[in-house]
Amino acid sequence: MDNSGNLKVVFHDFPGGAVGFELIARFCYNNGRTQITPASVVLLNCAAQFMEMESDGHRPSLLNQTKKSLDGISFWSWSELLVALKECQDLLLSPSKPSLILDKVLDCVVGRLVSPIVASPYTSSSENSSFQCSCDTRSSYSTRNNSSQVSWWFEDLLFLNIDLIDKVIKLMICQHFDHATITKFLFCYQRSRFVTATPTEKCRIMEVIINLLSLLDRNSLSCKHLFDMFRVASSLENISKHCKSVLDTLIGSQLDQATIDFLLVPPPRKKHYMYDMNLVLRLVNAFQNELNCCSSLVRLRKVASLLDSYLVEV
Repeated sequence: MDNSGNLKVVFHDFPGGAVGFELIARFCYNNGRTQITPASVVLLNCAAQFMEMESDGHRPSLLNQTKKSLDGISFWSWSELLVALKECQDLLLSPSKPSLILDKVLDCVVGRLVSPIVASPYTSSSENSSFQCSCDTRSSYSTRNNSSQVSWWFEDLLFLNIDLIDKVIKLMICQHFDHATITKFLFCYQRSRFVTATPTEKCRIMEVIINLLSLLDRNSLSCKHLFDMFRVASSLENISKHCKSVLDTLIGSQLDQATIDFLLVPPPRKKHYMYDMNLVLRLVNAFQNELNCCSSLVRLRKVASLLDSYLVEV
């Protein structure tokens, strides 16, 4: 009750704020009818759950209506899927918690990428759908270059936070998506997000990406990009020791691809020698542990030659 004696109801953390409340009010004052679109279904679903608008047998259930609208998600355009995915990110505070609507949107997004039939994302059936964020869905490089057709979606997903990226990539792996393409996307994502990320966010991004890379086929990894990630990780003070160890293992598995320039890494802070020789020892141990008998001799010779060059240099 306020100072004038009027009763006041305050909804803390109402999904979507005033916009979400207005949509719920329209539903209630329109006899349980409302237009549900790909742009509004996530917000309506979250608001309906917040208000516990389950069916009571007498009035239409908004929750049931939003769930029913998801039955047609396979017919949504690519831009409509991105709008719904962004709404999920904005409204679902914890992606780790089970969410039917998030799972459905992610399944459809990844399914669209995995499908060999999809040649272009811009076959939209709705002129009203638009997706405006820092990454423009109509990226120039992916449409100009035929060699980039497999990466047309990279810029479209750069807006996702690292927790959703984790879910997307694991879903891709489960659906046997090309590991080399996943690797390229993860490197692209890391470079893009680091531009504005805080030190804490950078550590989180690196740790998730390194763990995701460890799930991929070793042959899909680029030695050069892994060393680039090592340099970035080395500049972060609070990155976990486990993550550094995983990265050492990944680089070590590709050591036969390295050149002498890759190994000439400055030592950790407060160390007074010229190069980080402990790193090279760790990489050699990791390489030995990752060797398989089929190609071991050729790869061993390459690494032996590399170490000879390194010893001459240092």
